[in-house]
Amino acid sequence: MFPQTFNGTGPRALARTVDLSFGYPDGVVISDLVPDHMRDLVHPHWMQFPPVNPMVHYILGVVYLFLGTAAIVGNGVVLYVFLKTKSLRTPNNMLVVNLSFSDLCMLLSQFPWFTWNCFMGGVWYFSPLMCEIYACTGAITGLCSLWSLVFISYDRYNVIVRGMTGTKLTSGLAFAMILFCWTYATIMSIFPFIGWGRYIPEGILDSCSFDYLTRDWQIRSHGLCLFIFCYCIPLLSIAFFYVSIIKAICAHEAAMRAQAKKMNVSNLRSSGESEGDSAEVRIAKVAVTNVSLWLICWTPYAAIVVQGMFFNQAGITPLVSMLPALLAKSASCYNPMIYAISHPKYRLALQKELPWLCIHEAAPSSKASNDSQSTVTKDEKE
Repeated sequence: MFPQTFNGTGPRALARTVDLSFGYPDGVVISDLVPDHMRDLVHPHWMQFPPVNPMVHYILGVVYLFLGTAAIVGNGVVLYVFLKTKSLRTPNNMLVVNLSFSDLCMLLSQFPWFTWNCFMGGVWYFSPLMCEIYACTGAITGLCSLWSLVFISYDRYNVIVRGMTGTKLTSGLAFAMILFCWTYATIMSIFPFIGWGRYIPEGILDSCSFDYLTRDWQIRSHGLCLFIFCYCIPLLSIAFFYVSIIKAICAHEAAMRAQAKKMNVSNLRSSGESEGDSAEVRIAKVAVTNVSLWLICWTPYAAIVVQGMFFNQAGITPLVSMLPALLAKSASCYNPMIYAISHPKYRLALQKELPWLCIHEAAPSSKASNDSQSTVTKDEKE
């Protein structure tokens, strides 16, 4: 069950030889199971805890298999439809495709190794260098996805709130944004290789991440930098853009109601729009969903990081740290559904290219929006 070599006596041997139903005997701690070549990389904080029941590793392995499959299929479909459908190759959709590509890379670089460790009985199975590479690739793709979300939010803010006064998103500008995402993510992620911060096994030791437990200022300053520039700033940016969008939509709805009252009609919408939510209300709902999911996926892990850096670490048990990390990576499954597959033009393309998905999307009318974006003006466009 375990890839490492055990001593002939002591708890490690007992854990290997005693006939147990499914677990470990009393007195066994994680340090008894860590291979010798990984001991220097495991933080002493994790060594004090007993190993989790082996069933936990298998459950997490199965969960990761589902997450990996969902992310590969979902993001793969987005990329396939984008390449097959010429009308989707717009600057706006370049940002969405970059998000899907980084999410796809995240799960491809993470879930095979994590799942292998889980089904091999837990504890990092590979070399220390592989641990650092695993953590680094996860950081690069995760940060790239975060900043892709920021630029997608900015683009929608630019179109919906600023309207005709906003800067037009060209292919060159979209490419510059994508280049920034990958460059920024790479720079922030390679610092541990040059002495600022470090990557270590995390939680139940099936995976690796950056060190947020060591109280040395050289390590802590790196974690603080990541928290500020890779959580707080993206969060505040996304929140500002979507709050502005919702305020603009509410103002537009109020203006339309006031105009309808002056004209002595119930509303100014077409009969088709009157039967359901307006385009603006739908956009507001998507905005709230986007921000909510962002908070749900990333805030628990950010809270663990802050607690580990500045507060009492006693409550950070292996499972307490593992579940938020799993939740953060699960965002790669939701993003393609929220930012691409739920959009009318993508759904129309899916209906054409992959009819077996049984998607039924009505063709947009001449007044319909383009890519779920509209300017809050008399001549609303997407």
